[in-house]
Amino acid sequence: MRKVGLLLAALVIGWVLLAMIAPTLLTSTDPLATDPTTVLAPPSSEHWFGTDQSGRDVYARVVHGARDSVLVGLRAVLIAMIIGGVLGTVAGLAPRWVDRSVSRIVTILLAFPEFLLALLVVAILGKGPLPVALGVTIAIIPAYARLARVTAHQHRTSPLLDAATTLGVPRVRAIVRHVLPPVTSALLGLAIIGFGSAIVTAAGLSFLGLGIAPPAPEWGVMMSEGKNQLANGWWITFFPGLVLAATVVAITALARPLQQALAGGSPS
Repeated sequence: MRKVGLLLAALVIGWVLLAMIAPTLLTSTDPLATDPTTVLAPPSSEHWFGTDQSGRDVYARVVHGARDSVLVGLRAVLIAMIIGGVLGTVAGLAPRWVDRSVSRIVTILLAFPEFLLALLVVAILGKGPLPVALGVTIAIIPAYARLARVTAHQHRTSPLLDAATTLGVPRVRAIVRHVLPPVTSALLGLAIIGFGSAIVTAAGLSFLGLGIAPPAPEWGVMMSEGKNQLANGWWITFFPGLVLAATVVAITALARPLQQALAGGSPS
């Protein structure tokens, strides 16, 4: 059963990647094309996911919306991993007063839920794709900083680091060789898990009308557009939400074996 679950997760991720890279291979329909004659048409062989209140094909919009929906989470995770990793590593290796200062700031930020912190950033910067991307990034930086700080602190007194320093290896080179690898491995493991959460946070902000503006195809935007049509067009919200949920579940399902691979273990 576990292998079947992993296979299904891989298929979902494969479909999402194909939708991001080459959406026209999955659908030839223009996601922005309207058709007054097919307004709120239910799912059928012609329109797999039905049509919305403007007659646009929901399946085509879900496919073309994969790129913006997923990339914002991916960029946020990568940037947060770099910034948080640098801050945390410096704090873990720096003098105690620096460590305490960074740790206090990180602890304060971690007291806020990620979505609430991202929402606060967007409220300050204003609506739009860039503020949403910055909001999601800033919201998840503290988690990466804390993990990097703990990992670096654990390895700052490792025998390998002490031996390298004793043999005359420059301190910076010894840190790069013996501290950065475990820090990077830990951050990658967190990134694999946090990727799905970042996608959901970005979609939630778009659902509230704070991100990409309609009629652009983005999963959060599509769910928001369909929330007032649940009685007559439940599919407008259901299918983008289903694909979003399936994507996050698939990422989570693949996270453990990927983490074990990074750690050099084997899936059980």
